[in-house]
Amino acid sequence: MAPFPSGRVVVGVLFLLVSQISFAQKKEQIGTETVNVVKPYTPKISDAFKAKEIPELDEEGNAKKETIKYSIFSFPVASIFTPSKGKAEGVEKEKQAHLFKNYATFGVGNYGTFIGELFVNHDISNTDYVGGMFRHHSSEGGIKNVALENRFYDTSIDLMYGSNQKDVSWNLDLGYQNQIYNWYGLPENFGNTLTPQDRVTLISGINPQQTYGTISLGGNVAFNESILNKASLKYNHFSDASGSSENRFFAKPTVEFDVMESAVKTDVIVDYVGGSFKKNYSNTNTEAIKYGFTNFGISPSFVMQEDDWTLNIGAAIFYSMDNQNSSNSVYVYPKFNASYKVVGDLMIFYAGAEGNLEQNSYLDFVNENPFLSPTLNIVPTDKQYDIFAGLKGKLTNKVSYNVKASYVNERNKALFRSNDYNENSSNEDYAFGNSFQVVYDDMKTLSFYGELKADFSEDVSFGINGTFSSFTNDFQQEAWNLPAIKINSNLDFNITEKWFAGANVFYVGERKDYKTNTDFVYVVAPSDAPITLKSYFDVNANVGYKYSDRLTAFVRANNIMNSAYQKWLNYPVQGFQVVAGVNYKFDF
Repeated sequence: MAPFPSGRVVVGVLFLLVSQISFAQKKEQIGTETVNVVKPYTPKISDAFKAKEIPELDEEGNAKKETIKYSIFSFPVASIFTPSKGKAEGVEKEKQAHLFKNYATFGVGNYGTFIGELFVNHDISNTDYVGGMFRHHSSEGGIKNVALENRFYDTSIDLMYGSNQKDVSWNLDLGYQNQIYNWYGLPENFGNTLTPQDRVTLISGINPQQTYGTISLGGNVAFNESILNKASLKYNHFSDASGSSENRFFAKPTVEFDVMESAVKTDVIVDYVGGSFKKNYSNTNTEAIKYGFTNFGISPSFVMQEDDWTLNIGAAIFYSMDNQNSSNSVYVYPKFNASYKVVGDLMIFYAGAEGNLEQNSYLDFVNENPFLSPTLNIVPTDKQYDIFAGLKGKLTNKVSYNVKASYVNERNKALFRSNDYNENSSNEDYAFGNSFQVVYDDMKTLSFYGELKADFSEDVSFGINGTFSSFTNDFQQEAWNLPAIKINSNLDFNITEKWFAGANVFYVGERKDYKTNTDFVYVVAPSDAPITLKSYFDVNANVGYKYSDRLTAFVRANNIMNSAYQKWLNYPVQGFQVVAGVNYKFDF
């Protein structure tokens, strides 16, 4: 029996038959029929079920990665590339002035004025050096309406030797100074009660010259890493042509170390002065005057800083021995000052209270007033306290200021007062009312100080300061020869690269002095009012021309207003003064 045809063959036969029937029929129009849909078709999505099995990952892709280690074999590779060098932008630099180690100054002027200075300094090795300084200033006098000789002469020479090493620096100084002054300040109308011939004879017989000589020896040493921070020594021998003599020794070592991040500083002071005058100024004028004081002091202090505050707290204790009277005294002084930056460097408030035992000496008095009689009583000044407070800072980057108020209490404050005419010692050239004495008083001084400095540019600078004081005396009638007002102002400017100029003006207010006997006959009673010295202005100016880095020419004018003011009673100064000179700088 033949096999039954497969399903694919049957389907194919049926397809052919249907096709033949279709082509055999006639073409007819399809009629219109109505179809009623009993129920609309609503599609339905079957629920999907997530496979619960976790598919297995390809074992090769899931295999653990092997660690691969790389090795780099470096070897040099030749390169022919050459980068171009950078070129710095050009900056115009100002030529720096050469600093010369030595200079010489020479000048001459009216009144027979001559000035000279010479400074030399030479390096012996990398650490040691030697130097010297010579100064001279003299004038032939010529002051109007002055009967006595009034020239002056001041010459000094100083030699120094020093060394700057890694751990220590030190220097030694040796000096000598010779000064000549004249007691030319005779009282006004002196000798008018005499006949003209007798007055001329009397005045011509006065030799007013006084000569001072000073020999000094000193030294300083500073240690970089030592508890002994520094030390200074000074010895002076001072004498005059009247047979007076004085010795002064001063030593001040300083110890400094840190305690709890604060610097503790201690000054140890040894100050000795001793001397004698052949005579006194009394009527007998025969008894010598001797004096001597030795002061031992210690002054510890430490500094505390926190934010804008700085505190310096300390004290000073002195043990003073009066060697002539065998009496000893102990003094204790405050050493306190503080500062607070109110507005950074623009405004700084400062205040403090300080005191000191000030050793007076014949040399110091002469440096302030060279017309003293060699008959002085010398004692230390007990400056009990100086309480002060002030503000300082900057108004702008180029303008700074400082204002301060202070109140000072002093015992044995030294004051200069004119000597009276002493008819019992007329053989002494300083006893015609033409010299000064030193008197002492317990004083309180209230003062106000103000200062303003301005650097308007590199070529113009200006400064002015003034002190206004009020004095209260316990024993003396006035604060003799102390002005209530002092003002000083200066202006310096460069006119061109070669020319420069400057000016200085100072004002000194009225002072008081006193005489009880001014002539042979007329005696002024002690109850009479003190003598008032007029206030004065002194205007000075200078101009210079810088010929080269080495050579400079200058002209100085002093007392331009040509005022014959009196700095001391009956001592008028020279009038208008002009000095022309040159300054030369050099190296060896």
